[in-house]
Amino acid sequence: MPKRAPKHRVPEQPSEPPRGCTCLRLRKASRRVTQIYDQHLTPYGLTITQYSLLAHLKALDGIGVGQLAEKLVMDQTTLSRTLRPLQLRSLIALASDPRDRRNRNLHLTDAGRDALAKARPAWDAAQRQINHALGTAEHVHLAAALDSMLTALGET
Repeated sequence: MPKRAPKHRVPEQPSEPPRGCTCLRLRKASRRVTQIYDQHLTPYGLTITQYSLLAHLKALDGIGVGQLAEKLVMDQTTLSRTLRPLQLRSLIALASDPRDRRNRNLHLTDAGRDALAKARPAWDAAQRQINHALGTAEHVHLAAALDSMLTALGET
């Protein structure tokens, strides 16, 4: 059973901004959360980044590489490099856009759907582990704060 993290109460109306680097805090938290998901997904041959891409493609079948990069707040080169192993394993397929042959659209293959479905219980277990560590109320608060931050910082 994972250790329960100590509760850090967030003040309702802080009197001053937090000290220290927000980026460093977010990166440390992101690395730890990524480690948790990756530990759960490794038996299925996926990282959380790969799992998330498969899940996005399930929901957004036929999306262009550029559009997906924009949605994920990634540059196209990084996304293409991340997609390559999934393509080599035939979990995704790239096809020319019928409206503009210069663009490539992404599709989840049957093997990709199968991999996503098989790995889902591991993803659920990682979600439960994080929820348990934070507690439901803090997890909900964190999700809302992150969504608000993305909106405020210009996510489209």
